Amino acid sequence: MKKHHIIIFLLALPYFISAQDRVDLKRCIEIGLERNYEIRITRNDEQVADNNRTIGNAGYLPYLNLNSGYSGTINNTKQRLTSGDITKNNGVHNQALNAGINLDWTVFDGFNIQANYGRLKELQQIGELNTRLAIENFVLNISNEYYNYIQQKIRLDNLRYAVKLSRERLRIVEARYSIGAGSRLELQQAKVDFNADSSMLIKQNEVIFTSRVQINQLMAMDNVEEPLYITDSIIEFNSLLNRDDIWQNLQVSNVFLQLYKRDKNISVLDLKAIQSQYFPYLKVNAGYGFTQNMYEIGSVARQKNMGFNYGLTVGFNIFDGFNRERKRKNAKIEVQTKELQYQQVELSLRTDLSKMWMAYQNNMELTNLEKENLQTAHDNYEIALERYKLGDLSGIELREAQNSLLEAEDRLVQAQYNTKLCEISLIQISGNILSYIY
Repeated sequence: MKKHHIIIFLLALPYFISAQDRVDLKRCIEIGLERNYEIRITRNDEQVADNNRTIGNAGYLPYLNLNSGYSGTINNTKQRLTSGDITKNNGVHNQALNAGINLDWTVFDGFNIQANYGRLKELQQIGELNTRLAIENFVLNISNEYYNYIQQKIRLDNLRYAVKLSRERLRIVEARYSIGAGSRLELQQAKVDFNADSSMLIKQNEVIFTSRVQINQLMAMDNVEEPLYITDSIIEFNSLLNRDDIWQNLQVSNVFLQLYKRDKNISVLDLKAIQSQYFPYLKVNAGYGFTQNMYEIGSVARQKNMGFNYGLTVGFNIFDGFNRERKRKNAKIEVQTKELQYQQVELSLRTDLSKMWMAYQNNMELTNLEKENLQTAHDNYEIALERYKLGDLSGIELREAQNSLLEAEDRLVQAQYNTKLCEISLIQISGNILSYIY
């Protein structure tokens, strides 16, 4: 092998090794948190909200402007003096040059500035909550798909086992047929059943491929078809969740409740901003500037001014066509609406918790039941296979026993998967789904 080929191989070796590394759910989540596009976009929005939360944006700080200018006029003038004489000048060019620095500061506007700053803080909190919501949704989605991937791989193993059983049955039938002890019809039926199981196995590979692509998409992998090797091969769930603990955590940590609470706070601050219009306002202005005027005619050829100016402005809107009162009433209604929406969401979450908890308990019972059914179906098949080998059982009856075994295996993994989904949903609604990361 040439030297440069060896170098390329050694450089590529870590990649091939890493491609074979097995990952667990925690590692998938960590990769997704770094790469997932939706999370990165939401974090950018959060950064904008952080940048907007400043006292200057709220209006606490003054504005300081530096300006300069130049202007000129060219006029034809005609003046009649008190003596009766008339003087005319054409094309008189007068010029003015100015420069200065000016400060404008709203000292008080009825607590509107304080309301604006409070609103900016609430928007910042909403930005953080939106990021948390995006992360929680990501953890929920990738967790569900991760365990779906495990479920589909278990089904793949079950279907492989079914093909193995069908192949063994076909072998037995072919052996019987070759010595004249079996019928052609039985041989054909065994082939049909074997092909049917093989077809299901092929389709299951497609299901697993789709699930793998979905996980890679959630992790924002460059190659969504990249192989995925996971450490878990079974679905385990927590059977010790406590409903009261979940409800208490929900009231404190649920991100939807937190978002509606912040939204309600903003409506209260909007009301305060409108109420500030019932107060007078006080503004301060000051400046330092230089002006120079240049005259083409007259007794003064050039005039310069340099100095400081200042002023106070106090104002109060006495009447605005009752619009201020209308806005105040609408703002109070909006506060009531936000409170009702908060209570509505709380009730909806309580309802979701009840349904999820029922499904969680029900699927745990189904899992225990299906475990017993699987053992029974497996024993039945072993008995049926021995009887089939002895010629005491027909192929159709053996096929029924085989299907019963496959269905029992499928029902068990489905019950385990459904229980896990309920567990993840309960943890999410409690506001603790980020515990999957740690």
